Amino acid sequence: MAAFQYCLNASTIRPTPILDKIRIAGEVGYSAIELWHDDIESYVSSGGKLSDIKKALADQNLALPTTIYLRGWCDTTGAEHVAGLDECKKRLEDAAALGAIYSIASPAGGKVDVALAARNYAELLNLGKSFGVKPAMEYLGFVEQINTIESALEIMTLSQHPDATIIVDPFHNFRGGGEFSSLSLLRGDQIAISHFNDTPASPPREQQHDHSRVLPGEGHLDLKQWLSLLKQQGYSRWLSLELFREDLWTRDPKEVARIGLESMKAVVEG
Repeated sequence: MAAFQYCLNASTIRPTPILDKIRIAGEVGYSAIELWHDDIESYVSSGGKLSDIKKALADQNLALPTTIYLRGWCDTTGAEHVAGLDECKKRLEDAAALGAIYSIASPAGGKVDVALAARNYAELLNLGKSFGVKPAMEYLGFVEQINTIESALEIMTLSQHPDATIIVDPFHNFRGGGEFSSLSLLRGDQIAISHFNDTPASPPREQQHDHSRVLPGEGHLDLKQWLSLLKQQGYSRWLSLELFREDLWTRDPKEVARIGLESMKAVVEG
């Protein structure tokens, strides 16, 4: 039996409609799916209902570990902060209605006042608690400052909030110049979800971006080490396939989802 559960990040099969993404994930054999708020909001604005999405998830017996993403909270103050939290509140409300456990809280792109970010993260966590959804800190390898596990963990620690968690991702570790060994800084219960992907050694990491990711096993990352460290820290939940490949988006989404699941299983169980 695999030590992890397999999840599909909906970005992997863009631009497929949201209900089809859910159906495909279930039919291919994933146990969970991560949904993006832009897809959710587009579906509702075109006349759909959140209850339709929730029913689709139930019909496929899919968990919803996270929704993606919360923005405008990290380094904002004053009216900008109020506006950012208003959007976060609406997204957390939608996430709760769909049964999500976490919602991914994305960092600011530039230099950040860490003390401010920690206070804002604690505020966001308290807002999430009112809906029963936990905002989880994300680091992004291509942003200026919050680009490693260490930088996200500093904000989590300074927030002094018991619900503080993190999204970990092999690509972002590589892109941000971090080491996989940084996973040892985390407890298993601090990891909301592990995204799962690979990336080539070339071009240089500083030139890589979301589109650079490849299927697990097709790049140069030591994903076996990543998995071993996750296990050592007591994490054994979802691995979520997250790719942003335009060449894959032009292909049959069910075939892409199937190949993706096979690639993950080959690395995890092979």
